[in-house]
Amino acid sequence: MATNRTFTMIKPEAVENGHTGAILKMINDAGFRIVALKKKQLSAEAAGEFYEVHKERPFYGELVEYMSSGPIVAAILEKDNAMVDFRELIGSTDPADAADGTIRKAYAESKAKNAVHGSDSDENAEIEGSFHFDASEMF
Repeated sequence: MATNRTFTMIKPEAVENGHTGAILKMINDAGFRIVALKKKQLSAEAAGEFYEVHKERPFYGELVEYMSSGPIVAAILEKDNAMVDFRELIGSTDPADAADGTIRKAYAESKAKNAVHGSDSDENAEIEGSFHFDASEMF
């Protein structure tokens, strides 16, 4: 059953390149309400914990290094059918395959530096959101 909340992170290169405001505008324009929002720097340890699900994959070390290389913007978003609608808004992992009008088509540099993270299930959205925010930070 779909829920009305999902989690996203604007990744280091998109923050560094000044795309945070434009990405948040796309999110708002798509009908999402921002429930929680913060800019933070992940330590390598925190990035490793967040992406622990990928620990056995060959790209894990590079992913941890990349996600701890600069500030990110974490957000919890709310909308009916949030996770599915947000995955559609962000587009394909590879920006070359992403549809026009998606965040990744507009702002991703590559498959690895793809501008935003979006939860891939309602369960992961809850876990990922709780990783970055406690209940007192959600409005």
